[in-house]
Amino acid sequence: MRLAIILATLLIAIITGPAPLRAETSDGDIPSAARSDQVTLPDTWRAIRQGEAGYIGGQPASRGQLIQSEGEAWRAARNGKLAVWAGWLLIGVTAAIAAFYVIRGKIKMEGGPSGRLILRFTKVERIGHWLTAGSFLVLGVTGLNNLFGRWVLEPVLGKTLFSWLTWAGKWLHNISGFFFMAGLVVIFWLWAKDNLWDRYDWGWIKGGGGLLKEGVHPPAAKFNFGQKTQFWMVILVGTLVSSTGLNLLYPFTLGDIHAMQVMQLIHAALAVVMVLFILGHIYIGTIGMEGASTAVTTGYVDREWAREHHAVWVEEVEKNEPKAAE
Repeated sequence: MRLAIILATLLIAIITGPAPLRAETSDGDIPSAARSDQVTLPDTWRAIRQGEAGYIGGQPASRGQLIQSEGEAWRAARNGKLAVWAGWLLIGVTAAIAAFYVIRGKIKMEGGPSGRLILRFTKVERIGHWLTAGSFLVLGVTGLNNLFGRWVLEPVLGKTLFSWLTWAGKWLHNISGFFFMAGLVVIFWLWAKDNLWDRYDWGWIKGGGGLLKEGVHPPAAKFNFGQKTQFWMVILVGTLVSSTGLNLLYPFTLGDIHAMQVMQLIHAALAVVMVLFILGHIYIGTIGMEGASTAVTTGYVDREWAREHHAVWVEEVEKNEPKAAE
């Protein structure tokens, strides 16, 4: 009978495997186990936590790293300083624009619309604008959702609906990125030469662009200094955002996982900078200035608006094409 019990016990031990060792802690939070080499196990665990790689047969050396501790630092930076600063900046810029609207009001044409039109942007130029602007709007909304959605939208929409929207937003974000890059190429080709510094820019700066005080209309060519600043911001920062985004779309192309984490932070931070600039651009192009929005919809603007904001350009157009569409 005793022999039968012993054999049964051995059989159970063979089938189930050895009993789990009781977890203990030593050296603070470093786990260890009740075994003969307890003295060296904390050192091994510490090395793993510090990113020291082991070896896995038949696999790339990078897969021998069990724990990538920089990931915790990346997560803390993304959900901490980046999200907090980005959130406050977005709130601050939005509040500043609202305050400017309340104080200054809508910038109107002083003489009122003349009813005579002048072609501001051709069809090709409008396509280039909306290719860039439309894709950026999609990128901005979906990107902000990735950064803030879990705290802002998920409590309102619930986890299920929020997860579906975020999943769809991820694909829209990835696809829209290629349209945005194409738009950058188009607008650079169309407008780079018109966005170089000229002799009218300093006067525009000194006059506050005519935005701060009624009756002030600094002369400007096709684009004024504010528009030039916006243009080069979109081209330069947009190129950096696109390049980091491509590396995230095609992981490990330009670096290891740590490099990708750094690029993700750069990508998100620069994208927020672009959103802050674009908020002002959208404001001026819509409710902030009378007569501005038609430039990128129909392509035509009122001649009174053109003379007040781009007098030099109007003179050039009337000189070269005296019978322009009215």
